[in-house]
Amino acid sequence: MKTFFASMALTLMALAATLPKAATAQQVSPDSVWIQIAAHASLTEAQGRASSLATQLPDVSGYALGGGWYGVVLGPYSRADAERALQVYRREGNIPRDSFIAFGRNLGQQFWPQGATSANVGVTTLPATIATETAQVDTSTAQPVPTPQVPDETAAQARRSERALTADERKALQIALKAAGFYNSAIDGSFGRGTRASMNDWQAANGYELTGILTTRQRQALLDEYNAPLISVGMAEMTNASAGISMQIPAREVGFSRYEPPFAHFDAKGDIGARVLLISQPGDQRTLFGLYDILQTLEIVPLVGPRERGNDSFTIEGRGNGIVSFTQASLKNGEIKGFTLIWPAGDENRRSRVLTEMQSSFARLEGVLDPAAGGDAQQSIDLLAGLQIRQPRISRSGFYVDAQGTVLTTSDVVANCTRLTLDHDYPAELQHNDAANGLAVLRPTTPLAPMALAEFSASTPRLQSEVAVSGFSYEGLLGAPSLTWGTLADIKSLDGNSGVARLELPAQPGDVGGPVLDGTGAVLGMLLPQKIGAQQLPQGVSFAANAEAIRLTLSEAGVTASDRSADATTLSNAAMNRVVNGMTVLVSCWN
Repeated sequence: MKTFFASMALTLMALAATLPKAATAQQVSPDSVWIQIAAHASLTEAQGRASSLATQLPDVSGYALGGGWYGVVLGPYSRADAERALQVYRREGNIPRDSFIAFGRNLGQQFWPQGATSANVGVTTLPATIATETAQVDTSTAQPVPTPQVPDETAAQARRSERALTADERKALQIALKAAGFYNSAIDGSFGRGTRASMNDWQAANGYELTGILTTRQRQALLDEYNAPLISVGMAEMTNASAGISMQIPAREVGFSRYEPPFAHFDAKGDIGARVLLISQPGDQRTLFGLYDILQTLEIVPLVGPRERGNDSFTIEGRGNGIVSFTQASLKNGEIKGFTLIWPAGDENRRSRVLTEMQSSFARLEGVLDPAAGGDAQQSIDLLAGLQIRQPRISRSGFYVDAQGTVLTTSDVVANCTRLTLDHDYPAELQHNDAANGLAVLRPTTPLAPMALAEFSASTPRLQSEVAVSGFSYEGLLGAPSLTWGTLADIKSLDGNSGVARLELPAQPGDVGGPVLDGTGAVLGMLLPQKIGAQQLPQGVSFAANAEAIRLTLSEAGVTASDRSADATTLSNAAMNRVVNGMTVLVSCWN
C-alpha cells in the first residue's frame, strides 16, 4: 500500500513538472480550455485560495468571471488533456468533485499569479505518466472520454453541413450565441444577417477565420461552451413511475433516496450539495393552496424571494442561509405535480442553467405518488415529510395593548430579525424600541382584533402580594401561554431603579416579555430577561418593568394605555386564564 501511494505522489509530481503553464485567457490557442475549481465573491478570498492551491497543484491561475465573481482555474490545456487531468485530480481528491471544464470566453482579467503578464502561450500534451495512470482508473468511476474532434471544414463544406441542421438545432445555436453575448435577436432558427454577424463576432473572439458560417467543429465548441454547466453536473433524463414524473435532473449530484408523500427525495451525492424533490399527490385547488403555504414553513424555502400563486399553479423562490431554492407545482385533472431544486448560493450561472433544463423537460406521466409510501420514515414534531420545518431564531412573549393588535414585548426579541411574527402567522413591524428599559412596541402589518387587552394597575402593588406572569414558557411548544405564580419582592431593582420591580418567581426564558398581573387581572408590569448584561440572576429571582415605565414607552409610541378599574375584584382561576389567553401572544424573530 505504501508503494502504491508513493507511486501516486511521483505521478502527480511528474504532472506538476510537465503540464503547460497558465497564461492570460484571451491570448492562448482558441482550442485551449481550463479546469475551473473555485469561484469566490471576494477578490481577497479568491487570491488566498489561488495562493494556497498553487503550493499543491501546477498551473493555478485566477481570472475575473464577471458579476463580481472571481474564478480559480488550472490551465490552459487542450480539451483532451484537460479531461484527463480533471479525471485524475478529482479521483485523488486534489480538486472539488464539482470542478468542470471552462472556456476562455468566460474568463476576464487575470488576477493570479499576481503581476502576471500576457503571453502567447500554447498548450502541451500531458506526460506519459499521467496518461498511463489515467488508463488504470476503475471504469465504474471513470469520467466519459470526450468525443474525438472532427476535421474542420471549408466555408463551402460548413454551409452544406449547416443545411442539414434541424430547426431546433439552429435555435440551439442562436441560444448559445445569445448566452455568450453575441446575439440579441429572436430565437427563430433563421440564419439571417443578425445571426451571421453574431457568428462572425464569435469567430473573431475565439481566433477562428471570419466567415460568418460556423463549421461543424465550431458549432460543437460553441455548444460545449454553452452546455458546460450541464455537463459538469451530469444532466440526464429521469423517469419516476411512482411519482408519475419525467424530467432532466443533475444526476451526477443527486440520487433517489426515499418516498415521503407528497415528496420523492433525491438527496445530494456529489460535492455541490444540491437536492431535488419531486412533488406528486392527488388533490384540488384547496390542496394546492395548502401545499403553497406549508412549503414556506420549511427550512429549504428561505424567506426572501419572489412567490406567485395562480388558480392552478404556483412558484416559490427562496434565497438565504447559503442556499437558493425554486419550487413549481401545478394542478391538472385532480393531480398536483411539480418539483423543488435546492442549490448552494454563489453558483448562479450553473443553477439557472440546470433549472431551465429541468423546467423545459418536466413532463407529467400517469399516476401520483401513493400517499401510504414511506410509512416507516422518521417521525419528528420538527419534520414534515422528512423536511425540516423552519424554526424562529428566538421566541418570547408579548401582550396586546390596543384594539388594533399593537403588542408590547421585550427588546431582546426584536434584535437582528429578518422578520417578526405574532403567533407565527401574523407579520409585525417594530414601531418603537426603548432598549434602555428593555421595552419594544410592535404593530401587526394587518390590524388584528384581540380577545383581551392589557389594563394597567393604577396603584402601587403591595409588597409580598401574589403576582403571576403569563407567557409561552417553552417558546410556543405548548401552543398556549402558561401562568407562573410568585410574589412581589420589591418595587425597585437591586440598584434602586424605581421603574423596575423585583419578583420571586421561577420564570422560563420564553416567559420574558409577558405581562405580570395581580389577582384582579390588572397588569403590574412586563417580565424582563434573566440576564442583565454579563450578570445572570439567581434561580427564582426575576425583574419586571413596572406599569409606569410601560405607560411612558407606550406614550412615546403613540399608544394610549388603558387602566384597570380600582374596584376590580379578584378573578377565579378560570376567569384569569381566559384573560391571559386572550391577551398574551407569542412573538418570534426569524432569520
